[in-house]
Amino acid sequence: MTDTRTGGRILVDQLVTQGCNRLFTVPGESFLAVLDALHDAPEIETIVCRQEGGVTFMAAADGAMIQQPGIAFVTRGPGATNASIGVHVAMQDSIPMILFIGDVARGDRDREGFQEVDLPAMFAPLSKWSTRIEDAARIPEYIARAYSVAMSGRPGPVVIALPEDMLCDEVEALDRPKINAPAQPLCPDAMIALTDLLADATDPIAIIGGAGWTPKARDHFQQFAENIGLPVAAAFRRQDAIANDSSVYAGNLGYGPNPKLIERVKNADLVLAVGARLGEATTDGFTLITPDHPGQTLVHVHPDPNELDHIYRTDLPICADMNEFAESAALWDHDLLSFDAGAQAHAEWLEWSTPRPSGAMLDLGQCVATMRDTLSLDSIICNGAGNFSGWWHRYWHYGQMPSQLAPTAGAMGYGVPAAVAAALRHPERTVIAVAGDGDFLMNGQELATAAQYGCNMLVIIVDNSTYGTIRMHQEREYPTRLSGTDLKNPDFALFGKSFGAWTVTVEKTEEFAPALAEAMQHKGIKLLHLKTDIEQIAASGVTVSGLRNK
Repeated sequence: MTDTRTGGRILVDQLVTQGCNRLFTVPGESFLAVLDALHDAPEIETIVCRQEGGVTFMAAADGAMIQQPGIAFVTRGPGATNASIGVHVAMQDSIPMILFIGDVARGDRDREGFQEVDLPAMFAPLSKWSTRIEDAARIPEYIARAYSVAMSGRPGPVVIALPEDMLCDEVEALDRPKINAPAQPLCPDAMIALTDLLADATDPIAIIGGAGWTPKARDHFQQFAENIGLPVAAAFRRQDAIANDSSVYAGNLGYGPNPKLIERVKNADLVLAVGARLGEATTDGFTLITPDHPGQTLVHVHPDPNELDHIYRTDLPICADMNEFAESAALWDHDLLSFDAGAQAHAEWLEWSTPRPSGAMLDLGQCVATMRDTLSLDSIICNGAGNFSGWWHRYWHYGQMPSQLAPTAGAMGYGVPAAVAAALRHPERTVIAVAGDGDFLMNGQELATAAQYGCNMLVIIVDNSTYGTIRMHQEREYPTRLSGTDLKNPDFALFGKSFGAWTVTVEKTEEFAPALAEAMQHKGIKLLHLKTDIEQIAASGVTVSGLRNK
């Protein structure tokens, strides 16, 4: 199309061409021309949120689910700074996302105008690419490039500032066609080299999940690993990267992992990392696998060449599309490869992920076991950051991909917005937001968004009246000297009711099963307020009294 259009109209037309069917926003006067164009774009559902952090969390979660850029619009200044947390999550989680920010008019720049921020400079270290569009005629060029950058190599966020006067300009512009992410072809010699290394190994292990990981890659890699008996561990908060009932699934790395899995990784003579960056959480501060990993061979498969040898000395770097690598691995002739460790590692994980009574008045491990018995395996678990999440990381068995939406960046307040995005994207599936009390109140207002759009979702709030993770570290480092971690909470059940949710408060283990069963009989938002004892501070069995007595 080359007829005369406003910049706002051109921008929306490009989003439609690129396949965007949903975006998230808090409206701002700085991009009224875009909002006006969306009025005539039924192809795109506009989800109006209550805070810009919720906007970008939802867009990041949507991008993780659709493997295409999640789309967010916010205004300048306060809107941009609020939205920055979701950009940080998208970058550290390797999620494609595009954040559009309404900006001051071009003629007013550098006068510290109303809410003015140098947006490209602010977001440069947080994103793959941050820029500003000065000429409305070039909007198709910028949008095409934004989609390409967001999806190429290691996926990530792009931030584009939109001067409000530019969006009102009426110009002719030539539309660009839909962008398909370029795929790095797999070198056949790399598969031969990998096979030779595996043939020489006695105790190999794979660590998977991350950039470019898809359901297709998951299925093919699982087939490959099961064929040769290769133990497979999931990187931090990538537990749906392989079916948890796979005969070779060894569990997850990160915070509070199975000690037997830790020993298995330490004793491995070959580590095959596929998609994972081997970041700080997955490697326990770069100590589980050290950057130089003496005595271990590292094969690192990643879609972005910039990640290979970036931190880790890599014995065999393979730059490839995850789908192509996994499919080639599944089809490769590995008749001479066979390991017993896969079945052993899976048995160890089954033992580790089986809850046993803790004696707590409200035993979260038993609650998760009840959820496993009650809810479908294709349920989507969404959570932010905090010790509360450890019970689900350890005891929940994740099903199809996507079934885990959790920020590897460790951002609080992610669970409820992510659940809204998941409920909208997958209305046929059970969606659960799990949040701690401190975590929930960072974005609990997005229950209003869930209510507005008729989301069907279960919210579980774990309330121990403290910032539990910080309290745990405090008890370890400065025992009996509490400072800054106590919380005075509202009645979360009443809070949920104010948004039209069905709610109940649970204080004992035996109350959880009937409460869950009744909750699942209701449509819309269901909220379970779980009041727990601070003594039970971590799923690993660590207690407050135990920390103090060390």
